[in-house]
Amino acid sequence: MKYPKPIYLQETTSTNSYLAALCDHEPQANLTCVYSAYQTAGRGQRGNTWESEPGANLLFSFVVYPSSLKAEQQFLLSQVTALALADALSAHTDSISIKWPNDIYWRDRKLCGTLIENDWDGAYVSRSISGTGINLNQKRFVSNAPNPVSLTQITGLLYNPATILEQVMERTSWYYGLLEAGCTDEIAQQYKQMLYRKTGFHPYRDGKGRFIARIHDIEPSGRLVLEDEKGTLRKYLFKEVSFEL
Repeated sequence: MKYPKPIYLQETTSTNSYLAALCDHEPQANLTCVYSAYQTAGRGQRGNTWESEPGANLLFSFVVYPSSLKAEQQFLLSQVTALALADALSAHTDSISIKWPNDIYWRDRKLCGTLIENDWDGAYVSRSISGTGINLNQKRFVSNAPNPVSLTQITGLLYNPATILEQVMERTSWYYGLLEAGCTDEIAQQYKQMLYRKTGFHPYRDGKGRFIARIHDIEPSGRLVLEDEKGTLRKYLFKEVSFEL
């Protein structure tokens, strides 16, 4: 699936907000993408902000208009974005994985995060905007984020944001094409293969405290299914459980 040439912004409040306003004014083509050297109000999951040194990283958003994606299938959009990022970044270093639901990790450190915002037409997703920040060339992090890492810290090299974006969008186009073709099982299976902590027992924390478990499954809805040391299955929606690092 082809995609339009990305729109470059020297600075913006957030690429998600800019693209949403653009689409509100006039619907854009599928996979229309905007990227920026700096966001003054970049947003992350759970209301967090995204730390990014001006000009050092890749901050971008793209829009899709799914043809017939039901609300209960919306997690596929998260999987598409995460897989595209994992594929593109795996070309530059090893040990890349997807930390449920859609963070990209290098070993035990966060390389990039994504915020997806969906609009609805009844029971269907009418528009989806996916915004991602990739730690690309930043050499020092000063916020209280627990475990950030950049690609340059991993490899010692510097990267052209436009080149990395092109690689990410090529993979996004591929996976979105699979989604539109109805190949949802293939997307879900590849996602599970790329999961952070996909094997073995590890520490987690929920509203009742810390526990040890392993990943048992990811349901089509996106719900994480953990199996604890007693063999009990515990099921969690987003924000109901955290990974202890």
